[in-house]
Amino acid sequence: MFSLLRKSVKSTAPKRAVQSQRTVEVAGRSLPITVKENPRATRITLRIEPGGRALKLTIPFGLHHGQVDDFLERHHGWLEGKLGKIGPDNGLRPGATIEIRGVPHRIEHTGSVRGITRMSEDADGVAILSVSGLPEHLGRRISAFLKKEAKADLEKLVMHHARSVGRPVRSITMKDTRSRWGSCSHDGNLSFSWRIVMAPEKVIDYLAAHEVAHLAEMNHGPKFWALCEKLCPHTEEAKAWLKRHGSQLHAVDFD
Repeated sequence: MFSLLRKSVKSTAPKRAVQSQRTVEVAGRSLPITVKENPRATRITLRIEPGGRALKLTIPFGLHHGQVDDFLERHHGWLEGKLGKIGPDNGLRPGATIEIRGVPHRIEHTGSVRGITRMSEDADGVAILSVSGLPEHLGRRISAFLKKEAKADLEKLVMHHARSVGRPVRSITMKDTRSRWGSCSHDGNLSFSWRIVMAPEKVIDYLAAHEVAHLAEMNHGPKFWALCEKLCPHTEEAKAWLKRHGSQLHAVDFD
């Protein structure tokens, strides 16, 4: 995220947020960018949406568009660097790879209309994800498989950690959230982004431990992090992995 401070100008006239759309060419791709004029903003704020699929720009009300263009031009290199790490092509197709629990699996279409999606290894020990069904449904079949695998992993890990803290879990649901990897309500309802199943097993375990720790500590204070570390000794390692690679999981397009 980058920002540019701008001196506030007082006005008695009421103002409302105004939003517009445009596109910008960065790192070989055309990205939609939402420009939001916010009367409470005192700076230009640029954010890359999860997965690098879009940009969001918040600007002070009435800022000249020339200043917006100058801002984007000055930070073009920063955007290229960030988006370059995500990669320009995350399409799913036969021969491409997808990571499951941190292990790259080569996607193979079985050619059969019916059948289950399954993991295996070839004669050379290469991990394979075999997918049946119509070719145009490949991404949909893979995402359904990942959701099922994520649910199985997280249910097992959550119940293990919940027994350790002695707190009940009311429900566990899978979602495709972009703003957070998981959540925990006061009444024990836990939800997770099923995309986490593409991360290494230590990271999946950390996410389960993180949300279970919230059953006892509904905050991110010292007691919470101490409990999280107790449940998951590799907490710091997993947090660092998510910070570096989390957006790559959001970038995978299953549509």
